[in-house]
Amino acid sequence: MSANLLLIGKSGAMAARAALDLTAQNIANAGNPDYARRTLSMAEVAAKGGITMQQDVGLSGVRPDRVLRSDSLFLHNEARRTSGDVARADAELAGLTNAETSIEQAGIYTAIVDFEASLSRLAADPLDGALRSAVVEGGDRLAQTFRIAGNGLDIAEADLRFNADAGVEQLNLLSGELARTNAGIARARPGSSNMAALFDQRDALLRDMAQLAGVRTQLDAMGRAAVSLDGQPLVTGVDSFALAVAANPDGTLGFTVGGTAVELDAGSLLGASQALRGIAELRTQLDGLTAQVINLANTAQANGIAPDGTQGQPFFSGSGASDIALALTGGNQIATAPAGSGVDSRNIGNLQALRDALAVNGPASSADTLLFNLSSAIGSRTITRDALRTIADSAGVALSAETGVDLDREATELLRYQQAFQANGRVIQAAADIFDTILGIGR
Repeated sequence: MSANLLLIGKSGAMAARAALDLTAQNIANAGNPDYARRTLSMAEVAAKGGITMQQDVGLSGVRPDRVLRSDSLFLHNEARRTSGDVARADAELAGLTNAETSIEQAGIYTAIVDFEASLSRLAADPLDGALRSAVVEGGDRLAQTFRIAGNGLDIAEADLRFNADAGVEQLNLLSGELARTNAGIARARPGSSNMAALFDQRDALLRDMAQLAGVRTQLDAMGRAAVSLDGQPLVTGVDSFALAVAANPDGTLGFTVGGTAVELDAGSLLGASQALRGIAELRTQLDGLTAQVINLANTAQANGIAPDGTQGQPFFSGSGASDIALALTGGNQIATAPAGSGVDSRNIGNLQALRDALAVNGPASSADTLLFNLSSAIGSRTITRDALRTIADSAGVALSAETGVDLDREATELLRYQQAFQANGRVIQAAADIFDTILGIGR
């Protein structure tokens, strides 16, 4: 009897200690987003009878059976889906915001207004050399602002492409790591701590992959993950397939898996592609605005004469924001008078025609429209991003409530298993007392 009590007490103490260790592990990982709460299931230890006991079964204590990991396939999928949507919106918004900053910091609208103001001052005295030099300086400054804006868009595009290349590389690394994790899951003993840790690693990898490319995931009976993009396998068992990226003619990004084109529906890589499309459209508008300024100024020059009686020369060279430059070499080349006027004419008819062309639905109005549309697009995308983030946060909270660590609950478990450990210690003590009493009877 005492021997059985000793075994029962020992097994109970060992099981309680294992449960205490697992509870302490939960508490240590309370703030770890990659950790799912563990619990320890117990099983009875049954000893079968010997020769004289036929096949009777006697209970001989308890043993730790399996490490159970809190999980929810639906909540994990929802958290991954919503986080991929937020990552897409964040990447697109960041790219467009950088483009807007480039345009605004260049000061295109201000430069256009200043150029128009210099023409208005020249109209007061069309032969004044200082006023003519001021117009030339204003034109040169305007050309510089367009080039600065174009360079800013180049930098924004380069940054997006660099991030996309880095994201593709990271996704491929994650795919390879997930394939290795699948191999580890296949070898691990079900219900072991190692298996639970591998499942944590699997879910963390899937979350990061979803944020990059909005992958689709399926789990087999063993818990191994199969990942696909647009129906093309990215990870299958212990095999992974590389994602590749290339630039499309329209400025967006094209993605392939194993040479097959795939369409992304979420993730930061898709957001980068969408931002590149927006910047390409913005560049087209900026080049159109630049061409408008070039055409208006050069047309006016061609229709007038300079103070020395020669026909006006082109004011600007180039065709877009990247190559616009001042073509005039001095203020004396500004054609303020209409064709047919005499030398040193104070007739400002041609200058006035240029001023009217600039004023009525001219570049300033176009620049204002460009900036307004860009600001409106960023504002609407910010609202969308914030709404998606709220949804993602809700999904994250739901997942955390299901799989995360609740310190109050763990404190209760600590007290429970500590008392169980002490109780089993008393069982062992009672067995020892009984054994000592039996030994004392024969004395």
